[in-house]
Amino acid sequence: MENLGIMIGPKGLIKKHELVRIIIQCLYSLGYGKSASCLETESDISCKSWEFESLESDVLNASWDDCIETLNKINGMADETRASASFLVLEQCLLECLNCGDNSLALEVLQKRIAGLKVDKEKIHKCAFDILSLKQRGMGSIDYNLIHELRKRLVVELEKVLPPPITLPERRLEHLVETAVSAQIDSCIYHSSSDVISLYEDHHCDRDQFPTETIQILTNHKNEVWFVQFSNNGQYLASSSSDCTAIIWKVQDDNKVSLKHILRSHQNPVSFVAWSPDDTMLLTCGNLEVLKLWDAETGTCKHTFGNDGFIVSSCAWFPDSKRIVCGSSVPEKGIYMWDCDGNEIKAWKGMRMPKVLDLAVTADGESLISILSDKEIRILNVATNAERVISEVHSITSLSTSRDSKFLIVNLNSQEIHVWDVAGKWSKPFQYTGHMQQKYVIRSCFGGLNSMFIASGSEDSKVYIWNRRRSNPIEVLSGHLKTVNCVSWNPRKPQMLASASDDQTIRIWGPSRFK
Repeated sequence: MENLGIMIGPKGLIKKHELVRIIIQCLYSLGYGKSASCLETESDISCKSWEFESLESDVLNASWDDCIETLNKINGMADETRASASFLVLEQCLLECLNCGDNSLALEVLQKRIAGLKVDKEKIHKCAFDILSLKQRGMGSIDYNLIHELRKRLVVELEKVLPPPITLPERRLEHLVETAVSAQIDSCIYHSSSDVISLYEDHHCDRDQFPTETIQILTNHKNEVWFVQFSNNGQYLASSSSDCTAIIWKVQDDNKVSLKHILRSHQNPVSFVAWSPDDTMLLTCGNLEVLKLWDAETGTCKHTFGNDGFIVSSCAWFPDSKRIVCGSSVPEKGIYMWDCDGNEIKAWKGMRMPKVLDLAVTADGESLISILSDKEIRILNVATNAERVISEVHSITSLSTSRDSKFLIVNLNSQEIHVWDVAGKWSKPFQYTGHMQQKYVIRSCFGGLNSMFIASGSEDSKVYIWNRRRSNPIEVLSGHLKTVNCVSWNPRKPQMLASASDDQTIRIWGPSRFK
């Protein structure tokens, strides 16, 4: 046997015999049995420990007492683990006793050996019940081949229960390599490549693959641009402005953006837009005004929601593209759910309902999230009506959710951005700082590959971008001349970002190679 103390690797952190052993295991799992066997012979290192080889032999030969003795001799194993392994062995022993018709020995194994193990009593009761059922069905009919398969299955189960170094965790080398690759991805602050990571070199995404350069400036709006949002398929961009119009833009294959429709119908500035999940329709919300539904292909208005008594402050779609929810900035008016023809499906309103500043529906349709009374985030389970409220110290100006429905993001007038988990497992949010926000509504978004980035506008006329794992911005994009009100990341082109500004322009950002 080779010296177990030999350490290898540039930093001397790897035990040579452990590395060889998991390489052998990997070769077996990949189907290279001959190579694995050859390496075992050459290195004098076995994939299986001598304790497990002994245990495997005892199981396949039905030497149950020897199995228990081997388990009891293993040093350093937790009592709970030893009891669980012993239970599996004795359970198989009991089954074979019944199959041979030795009911008295089966009963003795159950009462004197299994019952004394420190395992969950429910396991023991289930074992007794199963045995009784098997006995009533006539266990003697099970042939040797099936018994042998059950023994082999027991070996597999023991391999999962017993700890290292007695056994190796399944596919250990692959797990270690994947962990190393994941660590490199996590440390890559500009990670935006969907390509498979090569093992031949360390992974690193260059900054020139990230949206840091203005590749196009859109100047069709005649006043401040308040909102931008890419369609879910990434093929369109919608914008809204204080010039009382909204515009639908087409994203070309060459990443250039061209005007498709100018939507004119609102009497007031248009505060925001929302694409239907299937991208066939667009909602536009007039500031302190009504909500309008547009056909995205033709640019025609299909329906107007709300009236003078219901001033829409925000809206969102459900994933079926058939239902929308709208919140009102008027207290007591609350939140309405409508179909696309304006028929009311449900409403949350009343004396205790505060004004609704913003709302969103998670992409899975399970949660309705709303911003109430400036500082409260209400997360409502649509199916069960279960409700959870998150209280912020400072006023919230906007809300957005991640595409995987797991996270929400809020902008605060304290010059902070907070990310919370929708499920409610976190006691405090992730916080991001660096941008400027004190007076105006500034909107942020998730974006990039797997939504691993956050982008936000700012009152200092810049766009700020954070890697979600870092509280300080990794990029600050200059170009706009006034406050940047809103940003949107293309969900299908993770290297494309749009920003809307009071300087009456929309900037499209991309990698320097797009210019």
